[in-house]
Amino acid sequence: MHKDKTIIKKESKARIRKRIRKTVRGTADRPRVHVFKSNRYVYTQAVNDTDGRILASASTLEKAFREEAKNMKNLAGCEKLGEILARRLKDMNIGQIVFDRGIAPYHGRIKAVAEAMRKGGLVF
Repeated sequence: MHKDKTIIKKESKARIRKRIRKTVRGTADRPRVHVFKSNRYVYTQAVNDTDGRILASASTLEKAFREEAKNMKNLAGCEKLGEILARRLKDMNIGQIVFDRGIAPYHGRIKAVAEAMRKGGLVF
């Protein structure tokens, strides 16, 4: 029996996610920063995997982001998003992170978020 294309896509995305999460783990002093990119918005969150808690998050839906950036999903908007998350983590005295790109390849908007967090003073 043939599988539906949507089921095949979901299974392949789950395989990629599982492969990345095998090696990328976050702790309290070095959290995992996960980036999710939808067609419309970009979401980031810093996760402590040992406790299963989210330490900080930022997305293009927030009012603080909309005040600083005009467009939500271009490269400049993603750079602003990375700066906002870096500032929030610096306020929590977190200087080192582990970057989790999710299922998206490391280029374009994902790379812009990562480079903005590096400019914000985070080490990874």
